[in-house]
Amino acid sequence: MSWTTLIAGFGLIAALAAAQQTEPQLLHVRTTFEFSVAAPQSTVAPLFGAHRERVWAEGWDPQFVYPQTPEDKQGAVFSVKHGHLNSTWITTIFEPEKGHIQHVAFIPDRIVTLIDIHLSRTGANGTHVQVAYERTALSPEMNGHVRQLGQNDASSGPQWEQEVASYLKKAAAGGAAH
Repeated sequence: MSWTTLIAGFGLIAALAAAQQTEPQLLHVRTTFEFSVAAPQSTVAPLFGAHRERVWAEGWDPQFVYPQTPEDKQGAVFSVKHGHLNSTWITTIFEPEKGHIQHVAFIPDRIVTLIDIHLSRTGANGTHVQVAYERTALSPEMNGHVRQLGQNDASSGPQWEQEVASYLKKAAAGGAAH
């Protein structure tokens, strides 16, 4: 190998490294929140499946692709409208009896979201809920959107707690659909 070839090779490596450093980074944000509700885990956990979430989450209306008759189960696929965009979701873990539900959502060329929910018993009839959102931009233009969504996610705990508690109160009084 000649010195010229070797120097050219090092130059190419340096140029590639510089190009990688100047490309915008794609943002990944992880946020968490927690809350507790006064109901058994066996009652609360199923409420975090996409179908059952409809009973407490205002404006939540997933359209199921699989199964055709909406059912909360591992492997369920559904879509959700976001203005002129649609996100596709997959329930990757649905183990309410173990207190673990997880969903992955993506909008092609824009964003991927992982929502990981863990529930644990507190006392005789209480449930503690831990929610983690991980959002990743798929294009540099989405970095600001991912940042904003992360900020919104981090402050969602009180709303989720209030909506779940309100539903459970209505259900206990016989006024909510199951």
